[in-house]
Amino acid sequence: MRWRVYAGAGRGWIGAPPLPPRSVAPCAARHAVGRSTTGRVTAGRVTRPGAYRVRDAQAERRDGSGDEGWGPVTERYDVVVIGGGIVGLATARALLERAPAISLAILEKETDVAMHQTGRNSGVMHSGLYYRPGSLKARLCRQGKAELERFADTHGIPRERTGKLVVAVEQADLPRLADLESRGRANGIEGLQRVGPERIREIEPHVRGLAALWVPETGIIDYRQVSVALADEIRAAGGRILTDHRVTALRRVSGSPTGRAWLVSTPRDPFLARGVIACAGLQSDRVAAMTGHAGRERIVPFRGDYYHLRPAARPLVRGLVYPVPDPAFPFLGVHFTRRPDGEVWAGPNAVPAFAREGYRRLAFSPRDAAASLAWPGLWRMALPYVRTGLAEMWRDASRTAFLRALQRYVPELRAGDLEFGPSGVRAQSLAIDGRLVDDFSLGEGDGILHVRNAPSPAATASLAIGRMLAERAIDRFELPTPERA
Repeated sequence: MRWRVYAGAGRGWIGAPPLPPRSVAPCAARHAVGRSTTGRVTAGRVTRPGAYRVRDAQAERRDGSGDEGWGPVTERYDVVVIGGGIVGLATARALLERAPAISLAILEKETDVAMHQTGRNSGVMHSGLYYRPGSLKARLCRQGKAELERFADTHGIPRERTGKLVVAVEQADLPRLADLESRGRANGIEGLQRVGPERIREIEPHVRGLAALWVPETGIIDYRQVSVALADEIRAAGGRILTDHRVTALRRVSGSPTGRAWLVSTPRDPFLARGVIACAGLQSDRVAAMTGHAGRERIVPFRGDYYHLRPAARPLVRGLVYPVPDPAFPFLGVHFTRRPDGEVWAGPNAVPAFAREGYRRLAFSPRDAAASLAWPGLWRMALPYVRTGLAEMWRDASRTAFLRALQRYVPELRAGDLEFGPSGVRAQSLAIDGRLVDDFSLGEGDGILHVRNAPSPAATASLAIGRMLAERAIDRFELPTPERA
């Protein structure tokens, strides 16, 4: 089957002249396109200005009428960003700053922005301590944190540099603590100190340990507030944020003013875009698969559950208290976080999730569970971590076991001090060989950029990630900027 795309009158791509009918590349069946808000095209006329209409060319040849076989009305943009989390928002903002004349829309499947990973994390602004020097994580975390602090101050968003203690509680932790200190110094963390038991008690009177790293520049912020401020800037700059627009298909077509475009389908409206940037988080591998770029990585979700400290127990923790992480395992382990609202969260654990967007302990999605279990990389990854995985699952099931893990750092903590808190799901990219993808992972194809893996510290680094993606999009999509004018 072949499609034909016609241009209607109205605004669309920058400087786009009216187009004659042009044939387009082979595409999937018409049902993949979706339906428009108007619901129909009447008498061969486009019912909304500035829209494209898609025709099944075979139907036109078959009946010769020129009226049957019309597809839905399609809005057109220079760039469509898929995903309204903090990375997608930051990317859209950066694009509109650098290329203010472009038309841009964010498509978000939920009823509001920041509904998943962005709105369900602990709110830490990471310093860059953990990440391999020279990696994207290390570089973008450092840059992004500085940008985020300036953004928060400009917009009146509360933030605080609480500092963080990374505590070694047994002898086996000490060599890893030394390695972590070396990483931190290589990454340029200011004020980093190795401290002993007395200094630990000065910083956190109720915490016990053999040694620790004190990271004074680590802070806290509400990423939900950051996302709302980003969304406001995007709208003020002329961008659109379309919620309740789940992307169901992506097809490469011809007939745009630049020659080729992406036809982006949703259950509400289809869209044409010169370029697409996919920041789809927990659904990033599925969006990549829609474009034929599935690759050799898949998202395997891990759920993390938090406890709250009851108000009477909150003075036990002044700031942030973390364990010494195992560098071979991408999760930090249970820790304490004092939140901007004064709450103290304890956790999270990290257990396989059977629903990518399920935030209850027993949440189950047959589709998500089957996708994870069918991925060979999951089984190859699981073998070296059987003991660690079983321990995490036991802590998830047993409140007593969770408490014991916390008491290694705050011995005064008691069972009555804990109450169930929120849960989050981490989008962890897993290679087919079982390798946990640790660094940020970006991909690209013809007219499209993919954020394949953006785990922590993606929220901290979001403004820097967005700026990098915007620069790449301007180059790859040949977008107009003031310098090119």
